[in-house]
Amino acid sequence: YIEGIADKKVVNEILEKIDNIKIDGILESGYIEEFLSGRPYLLFPIMYTTERPDKVAGNLLEGRVAIITDGTPFVLVAPAIFIQFFQSNEDYYQLPLFASFIRIIRYFCFFLALLTPAVYISITTFHQEMLPTQLLISISGQRESVPFPALVEVIFMELTFEILREAGLRMPRAIGHAVSIVGALVLGEAAVNAGIVSTIMIIIVSITAISSLIFPEYNFSNPIRLLRFVFIILASFLGLFGIAVGLIILTIHLCSIRSFGVPYMYPIAPFNFKAMKDTFIRAPLNSHFKRPSLIADDNLKREKDMKE
Repeated sequence: YIEGIADKKVVNEILEKIDNIKIDGILESGYIEEFLSGRPYLLFPIMYTTERPDKVAGNLLEGRVAIITDGTPFVLVAPAIFIQFFQSNEDYYQLPLFASFIRIIRYFCFFLALLTPAVYISITTFHQEMLPTQLLISISGQRESVPFPALVEVIFMELTFEILREAGLRMPRAIGHAVSIVGALVLGEAAVNAGIVSTIMIIIVSITAISSLIFPEYNFSNPIRLLRFVFIILASFLGLFGIAVGLIILTIHLCSIRSFGVPYMYPIAPFNFKAMKDTFIRAPLNSHFKRPSLIADDNLKREKDMKE
């Protein structure tokens, strides 16, 4: 960490938790992450994992703490906040307009990956009047030969894709991607021809899968994969009302999380207007020569005055 920028309370808390780790061996940085988080059943990560030196250096300048583990290239960065998982280093190496456009797409893909199957179920099951007549007739014609309800159809395709994803990761790199792509194409075409799923369902699952891979941090897609099934079940029972209830509960949960004392939804909640210039958009660098720190400006001034 950088003395004078990092919050001493956060540094002392991390050092204390590291000293309290009692285990025979540390094989990977994930061990330390689980011990430091203190909440093993928390869905969203409260520590950022990266293997890029420029990423670690940028976080150090923001006042964060980097934990380097021997034997692994992955570095833990704490504290981590929600918007950090939508930021990429390439955002600061490109023009602000294009970087802001890509960042907005990431936020849009977050909702696509989380809610697309649930919205499809709720509209086709409870709210058909929301669809244009021609589109409704087209979807009904495609699902005419499908013997399963929309819930079973979605869960079947989502589980199939999760199996293909894990199989592609475990296979040798030379053939892993090829097998996963060919498997998805063959299974999708065969399922449609057999009348197990509809064509629109293949499109829904494809959009969901592609949207879940757009985040710069891969670990951030894991909670989305789990929450997607929760929203699917809510939509199958309550429609759009269930999705709204799920989003409200999810928002309350995110606002209640703290990463080493820092609110997880900062600077949205609590709101900080100065830090918003690097949240949903990336403002020009001349408007913020120093990236927003997690420490309040008045605290920094107070510490400088005490030193002087």
